Amino acid sequence: MRENPEHYLLDCSGCELDLRRKPAVMGIVNLTPDSFSDGGMFQLPGEKTDLDRAVDYALSMVREGAAIIDVGGESTRPGAEKVSAAEEIHRTAPFISLLRKKTDVLISIDTYKAEVADAALRQGAQIVNDISGFTFDRALPAVCRRYRAAAVLMHAPLTPQSMKWSTETLPAPEEITRRVMAFLQRAVDSAKNAGIDSIVIDPGFGFGKSVEENFRLLGNLQALLELQRPLLAGVSRKSFLGHAVQKQGESELPPAERRDASNAAQTIALMNGASIIRAHDVRSAVHGAAVVSVMKNAMA
Repeated sequence: MRENPEHYLLDCSGCELDLRRKPAVMGIVNLTPDSFSDGGMFQLPGEKTDLDRAVDYALSMVREGAAIIDVGGESTRPGAEKVSAAEEIHRTAPFISLLRKKTDVLISIDTYKAEVADAALRQGAQIVNDISGFTFDRALPAVCRRYRAAAVLMHAPLTPQSMKWSTETLPAPEEITRRVMAFLQRAVDSAKNAGIDSIVIDPGFGFGKSVEENFRLLGNLQALLELQRPLLAGVSRKSFLGHAVQKQGESELPPAERRDASNAAQTIALMNGASIIRAHDVRSAVHGAAVVSVMKNAMA
């Protein structure tokens, strides 16, 4: 199905994100002690956050070409402990406030809680990145509508506390692409019914999916374009990639050493229609997106 260009020009609380001609890269800043790849990166003694260091890190991503900075205050890795909304706000709101004073880059809050999203949007965030596709907190769509925030709606069949790593997740009986597509269609309809027009869909790589399902979804990503919304691909450093490059008899590569595998998967996603790449390694993702864009324009 042909893409609808108007859905690729997003209103993010009054700021535009134009995905009609080239993809964007979303840089990841996790202000958590326990995220799977970079948890504790900005932690100080006494559970405090080194805000200046975190902001400098975000600004370095902006210089490398990130169009969006995605800020997380709660780990969503399999088995992660749930964090209260108050703690999540404590971790993210001061950072967002400080970052907003330093740059006009788009800021996304990675949360499924309405209270956290409200606090982040008040401090200058413009996008809500919800791993649950508006299913964990029914009050979240109204918050997005109030601030005219764009919404990233992801497929996650389970809460992080219930999930297992991709290597341990058995395939579900229903074919993965159809399952994800049906879920995301319901999420889009829910957002539209709430008066939200700027919507991005995310198939949720690594969330409640087996290794095989993740790769099948990556190869079939183009099918999701039928939903007529920009696609976000978050494959960076995921465990299913580590499984793919693991040598027989050796332990799986740790997340930080999965950069090459991430680049390969991100390129596949871009070739299959992804408009946003969510990445830990921004420079590599920006270069990959540029190469794919130039190739596609040359073929047009």
